[in-house]
Amino acid sequence: MLVSSAVDDQPPDYELADRMALTTAAQVRAIGHPLRTTILQLLHERAASVTELATALGRPKSTVAHHVQVLAGTGLLQVVRTRKVRAIEERFYGRTARLFHVAPEPAAGGEAMPRDFNDFAVAAHESATAYEQGELWGFIRHARISPDQASAFWSRMAELVDEFDRLPRSGAVSYGFAVGIYPTDHPTLPTPEDEREPER
Repeated sequence: MLVSSAVDDQPPDYELADRMALTTAAQVRAIGHPLRTTILQLLHERAASVTELATALGRPKSTVAHHVQVLAGTGLLQVVRTRKVRAIEERFYGRTARLFHVAPEPAAGGEAMPRDFNDFAVAAHESATAYEQGELWGFIRHARISPDQASAFWSRMAELVDEFDRLPRSGAVSYGFAVGIYPTDHPTLPTPEDEREPER
């Protein structure tokens, strides 16, 4: 059982891996459900029992317990400690990694990855109210770069996501933070004439 001590400056209050690749379709489907995504986000702060999660989510314990078991069954949650409550063992769950990312290819012989998982779709839904209230901070840019440059830039963004995850929990408002990089069919300017290869 993995247990860490302090919650003062680098949540959560238990040990976990920095990153984990999702290699099965079941894992991707597990984090594709909005309630399970919220559970994972709550556990960035600290380990929690099903009772605590149900209170935070305003949902029945049986519903939350089902979703916790789905996440645990796919290796995304783990029991990090237990305690006795009136002769009953209460389990506290934590994430298995700070950052989950979808592997480019499924595990050998595995089922094809679902195509309907999109963090930006979740962010668009969550941010609608903030946009209407003038509280959305965001921008979008397009640049013609190489795949290697895109990969390197994503690595830098992942470090920023990790920094966000480690911020001390304080205040009464939970903020969303969405980042990403993806190929598009956005128009690009032609190569300048003086840089074109001469015709042979």
